[in-house]
Amino acid sequence: MTTTAEPQETKYTGKSQQRIEDPRLLTGHGTYIDDITVPRMIEGAVLRSPVAHARITRIDVSKAAELPGVFAVITGNDLVEFAGEQPVIWSVIPEQRIARAHALATDTVRWVGQGVAAVAAVDRYVAEDALELIEVDYEPLPVVADLEQALAPDAPKLYEDWPDNISGSMTFPAGDADAAFAEADVVVGASFRHHAGYGCSIETRGCIANWDVFAGKLDMWLGTQAPNLARDLLAQVLSLPVDKIRVRTPDLGGGFGLKFDFYPDEIIAAILSRRTKRPVKLLEDRQESFVSSSRARDMRHDFEMALRSDGTIIGLRGTAYAVLGGALGTVGSGPPWASVLACMGPYKIPNQELTLKAVMTNRSPYGSYRGWGMPKANIVHERLIEFAARKLGMSRIDLRRMNFPTPEEFPYFSGAAFTYDSGRYADCLDLATSAVNERGWNVRQREGREAGRSIGIGYGFHTEVGAFGPSRVLNMVGLDHSGFDEVRIRMDSTGKVTVLSGQSAMGQGTHTTYAQLAADGLGVPIEDVTIVTGDTESCPYTGYGTGGSRAATLGGAAIVNASGRLKSKILRIGAELLEANPDDLEISDGRVSVRGAADASVSTADIGYSAYRMLNGRLPESETPTLEEIDVFDPANMTTSYGCTALLVEVDRQTGAVTLLDCLQAHDAGVIINPLLADGQLAGGLAQAFGGGLFEEFVYDEDGQINTASFMDYLLPSATDIPPFHFYHQETPAPHIPGGMKGLGEAGTIAGVSVVASAIDDALSDLGVAVTEFPMTPPRLLELIRAAQSAGVTA
Repeated sequence: MTTTAEPQETKYTGKSQQRIEDPRLLTGHGTYIDDITVPRMIEGAVLRSPVAHARITRIDVSKAAELPGVFAVITGNDLVEFAGEQPVIWSVIPEQRIARAHALATDTVRWVGQGVAAVAAVDRYVAEDALELIEVDYEPLPVVADLEQALAPDAPKLYEDWPDNISGSMTFPAGDADAAFAEADVVVGASFRHHAGYGCSIETRGCIANWDVFAGKLDMWLGTQAPNLARDLLAQVLSLPVDKIRVRTPDLGGGFGLKFDFYPDEIIAAILSRRTKRPVKLLEDRQESFVSSSRARDMRHDFEMALRSDGTIIGLRGTAYAVLGGALGTVGSGPPWASVLACMGPYKIPNQELTLKAVMTNRSPYGSYRGWGMPKANIVHERLIEFAARKLGMSRIDLRRMNFPTPEEFPYFSGAAFTYDSGRYADCLDLATSAVNERGWNVRQREGREAGRSIGIGYGFHTEVGAFGPSRVLNMVGLDHSGFDEVRIRMDSTGKVTVLSGQSAMGQGTHTTYAQLAADGLGVPIEDVTIVTGDTESCPYTGYGTGGSRAATLGGAAIVNASGRLKSKILRIGAELLEANPDDLEISDGRVSVRGAADASVSTADIGYSAYRMLNGRLPESETPTLEEIDVFDPANMTTSYGCTALLVEVDRQTGAVTLLDCLQAHDAGVIINPLLADGQLAGGLAQAFGGGLFEEFVYDEDGQINTASFMDYLLPSATDIPPFHFYHQETPAPHIPGGMKGLGEAGTIAGVSVVASAIDDALSDLGVAVTEFPMTPPRLLELIRAAQSAGVTA
């Protein structure tokens, strides 16, 4: 790792620190949803539609209800007595038709896997047996299986009262795109297709609902990235006061956005608990996860770029089609909207015309996945700039560099929605290209080609919008929720520190980085800091939850603010005890001392004793007892981290197989709290992106049935498929975030798909191959190779 900016002198922040969560998790002492058992608990299961589009004409649950061990059976009509429609919190398109559904279908099913009935029984085995006894008659309706079918003039309509299958459309203009394209010397364009995939967390979704009908309270254990949001939405759907709902989140076996969304299962479990007056555990099995968890990425971007002959980009325009499901998921058209707003990437493009069309299909609802819409946006700008370099005969590196905003131009408005806070893009690009040279990739490529191997080097530059905050800004663009973060820090009577946050720990090391920030902020050993998350009853409110690179940028900033104020109070009390001026004191390793006179000191335990137990003569008259600070942080702007990724690959022209040989990324996420965890985040994100670039795809047939509904068919990259990773950090602190962090949780995922295409193109440069579809599986690549070879022979 290389750092090009001197970090502020700290003991913990900026240093690699082993995760404090690991000893518990690695020794099998983690607690996940399925580990939790509460008194009198029973288990639930959901009957899911086997067809993609049909009218429900009859449901008979009598046999299931009579099965010994069954406590309750509910249908959609039972559920709607107590529950409203599923919420959609993002309505980004003006006058968009919002296709909603209840947690169980009432009259029509619109995707395979949609719930139609549910059972609560003594255990999951009996519940599954009961599902087989439920009789459902379906009247088949025409299926709209894909985007092309949905857009056809004579397409069947998913909603009979709609004129077509388009939920909504909007255009973002900037400058005069038509004039720019009219005067352009060069225009490049393509249709880019990223097929559907999903987060595929190692732990599937689950919850335990306990509805105390006598107290009118709902207590829920839930595997979620957003416990406060889940509580609000439970209250909204169930018409319960928020103060009557408690959401607790145990250890989370991966989230990746998939566990941000609010699912029907939470409502189903709650209604089953209400009906049975018992706690109900409802866990999704792996087969269900392929049809009932949020799918994402499913989009087509038809875009073109206009340039002058010297390489200056003067225009970008196009239409993005979001392939949504049979109803809108929690985030609605939010991720596709973000993919359009980020299509210009890091480049100065004065004239833009960007259109989004949200299209309904008979597929499961579109939802959140790491990177949200930005990986597809990255495909657009990085593929087009490489096509332009090829057409202009220019270096793809030089073309990127000349179109970057300079450091002096920041904050820089992208032209659509985002204002980039700060950046040294050219420096980051040079850091990556220098690393490529140092690692000898160019030599490996040359020697490989001399030996008849197809070796390619790919490049991709990305921007990542983080600190998903400014609440008022998000409200203006259609979010029906806030984006601030709240943290509470407390030092107890023995000098130990507890940090309470509304964020969720889902494997990214949040507890460790928060402990580092608090320990540095208060001058105490990291061992004296405890982090508490995952309980809406004890933890403070977090507006949006964990996602959008918010944990470090918002939660971390709130810790910096709160610990700074608490430290000041500690020093004032210390000054009273030491009979010194607070300005002359310092705190380190849990001791407050006079600068230059370490023997004159008191411990944080002494401070705590004074603040809680022995106030008289020890606590200044102007100070209130206890040691606690709360900070609510709502940023003035989002942050923008960025980086350049390089990838070395080998392509087998006989089979279409792609081997990933090596990978590096130069990255700037502002101040890095923990380099070890930062590199882990980047590596994990790139691994997921390589899955989307080469392997992972939901394949649907003409009847809307998913043909990749198990790991026999839905291919995840394994350890043998992933290359070595090397990371090089530069630090340009975010000017408006206390602590200077920018966030990097989604950076690898954003960058990894387009760089795969760049490397493949370079490996096959003699054929002129241009990759535009993902995942680029061996059959697809072999088809491209053969078409290029055939065109060459014909020419």
